[in-house]
Amino acid sequence: MAGADFKFLEDWCIFQLGLLVILSDTFIMALKQLIWLLVFPLTIILFGTITKWWYVLPVDAPDTMMIGFPLAFTSDGWHTSMSCQIFLLEFVVDFFVYFSGCFLIGFLITRNLTRVSIPRWVTGLLWTVSTMIFSVAVFFASFPEHTSEIKRDWERQVLATGFKFIWTHQDRPDFTNYDTNKK
Repeated sequence: MAGADFKFLEDWCIFQLGLLVILSDTFIMALKQLIWLLVFPLTIILFGTITKWWYVLPVDAPDTMMIGFPLAFTSDGWHTSMSCQIFLLEFVVDFFVYFSGCFLIGFLITRNLTRVSIPRWVTGLLWTVSTMIFSVAVFFASFPEHTSEIKRDWERQVLATGFKFIWTHQDRPDFTNYDTNKK
């Protein structure tokens, strides 16, 4: 009798495992579709619109404004007034954080609430907006006066931070409020 119970348990486990494989393939396909249709364009849109500004004092350099969340990946250039420095490693980490956040939200909605059905016009709008943001970013990043480095190679002291939309201008804080030599 014990052998029959074990056989039944074995068959039940094989059935559950087979059901899990079928469901997981379907679920994985749904996630791939979710990533391609919703998460990736939303990541580009959020990455290109909402960011954090940093007012920093680098070692042996003038006070500088930086942009990026959670790591600052762009700062003012020091060799000419209209240039900027782009740090690629920080950029990749920031993009991964934005992507992970969008994916997590999409995954939790798909997994727990409902299956997401995205109309074609919404997908088209998302891809159009994200393509425009990406194109403008590539255009500005390709200016010859900008410098790109793998990693930021200078130390800094963070004086002030805040969040902003990319199209708003953040005035540089008054340096006399943060002057470390004044005290």
